Formats: sequence, structure tokens, C-alpha cells
Amino acid sequence: MPELPEVETIVRKLTGIHQSTSLSIIGCEIQDALVLWEGTLANQLPEDFIARVKHQSVRLVSRRGKFLVFTLSKDTLLIHLRMSGDLRLESAVDQAGKEIPLQKHDRLVLIFTGGIRFAFNNPRKFGRTWLLSNPDEILGDLGPEPLDEALNADRFYGLLQQHKRQLKPLIMDQHFIAGMGNIYTDEALYQAQLHPLKRSNTLTKEQSACLLDSLRSVLKEGICRNGASIDWVYRGGDFQNHFNVYGRAGDPCPTCGTLIERLVVGQRGTHICPHCQCM
Repeated sequence: MPELPEVETIVRKLTGIHQSTSLSIIGCEIQDALVLWEGTLANQLPEDFIARVKHQSVRLVSRRGKFLVFTLSKDTLLIHLRMSGDLRLESAVDQAGKEIPLQKHDRLVLIFTGGIRFAFNNPRKFGRTWLLSNPDEILGDLGPEPLDEALNADRFYGLLQQHKRQLKPLIMDQHFIAGMGNIYTDEALYQAQLHPLKRSNTLTKEQSACLLDSLRSVLKEGICRNGASIDWVYRGGDFQNHFNVYGRAGDPCPTCGTLIERLVVGQRGTHICPHCQCM
């Protein structure tokens, strides 16, 4: 599943500030929409969605946790990519003026002024979209952003002390903190030298501050490297070439040389150095 850095990279591509594209949908008006699989829409019928979204313009594209947030002239469009979703921004026609065919797993297409086309490709059909007048209906229950400066060390420590949960499942709980997933949680816990099964309320203030710094460090590096490309869905990043533990079971720890182990925590494959991250 794309995590915070992958979603942030997509936001930058859609706004034209990513080095790989000069396209942007900021200020563009939606001329039409194609709903190619009805289940993509979480809260509306296709005909209602199309009628409502047409002729709205894009004011802002941002991110909240793992959600893409499109602030339109009247409503807000939310997209969650989930397991296999990806977004593609492209010209609708080639240099010869011929329309470029859509791809096999495109589920929703927005057609903008200026010949720009936006496609939500969703092979496994887990991704969803919401068109809302109040985005807090969906976003209101999310926890704080890990990169938000308002989340300081004291506040983070206080949040950890409110729970007696294992660290990894708690960090991945979107109600506790928004945007963290399997990859970046494993990397952050390794960097902070904390075991994923350690109870959150047992952390000292120093360990808590270190964990917050580690979360931010791995997320910022992931964003800098355009995320991680580890399967056929999300492509373009190279953070996977810089993992310390994730997916490296049996390899030596880059710090101490102990072989990295894989265990299951909260039904998720988890990678640790048993020496650096001892309980």
C-alpha cells in the first residue's frame, strides 16, 4: 500500500512541482468524468458524481495521512489508493492529435481543460473516492501528521502514554498518527532501536523523542527519494534501495552485522535486528 511518502510524491506530480512532469491540474476545470467501475465511488452513484463534479475547478491538491485531497471550487474530492491504486496525469491525445487509449485497470477518469486527463488506476479494486462538501466526514478521525511541527516531543510522549499497545500496531493505527504503514514503521523502529512489540506506555521520554525523530527522518528520506517502488503498482521511487531492515530478512544488520529477522506483528510481516532492537 502506498504510504505517506508515495502519496506525497503523487501530490507533487499532480501539482507540477515534481521534476518528472510539467503538467499540473491546479486551476483546471473538470469538463467531464468517466466512471468505469461503480465501486470506485464510496458515497455516490456514477450519474450523481459526474453531474456534481463537472465544471468544478481544482483549487488545491494536498495530502492528509494516506488520502489525496483535491480541494475543488465547491466540494472536496478524496482518494485513497489502498492496496493497488495509482494515479496518472497525462495528455489525452498524442502528438498527432489522436486520443491515447485508457489502460486496462483505469476505474475513474477526470477530463480537464487543456487536454489533460487524470486517471485512477486500481487493479485490485480496493481504492475508493469520496466527493464531499465536508471532508472532515472522512478525515476528522485521523491522528496528527507525523511531519507537523505541532506534534512536538512532549505531545508525542503523552499520546504514547495513553495506550498500552505494542508499538508497531499503534504507530500504524491511522487514528493514532496519520500516514504510517508497514515499510516506514519498520525502518523508523530500527532507527530508534525499539522492538515493535514493546508497549507504548513503557517508553521513556528520551525513547519517545528518538522515535518521533526517526519517524520524521525515514519519511523525509522517503519523500526525497520519491517513495519506494517494491511492486508493479507504484513506480518511480528508489527508497527500496536504501532499506535498513524492511524486506532484508537473512541479511546482516548494517549497524552490528547480526542477521535481520522476520516476524509477524499485528498480522503484518515485520523486519528487525534482534540485537539492535532487543526488548
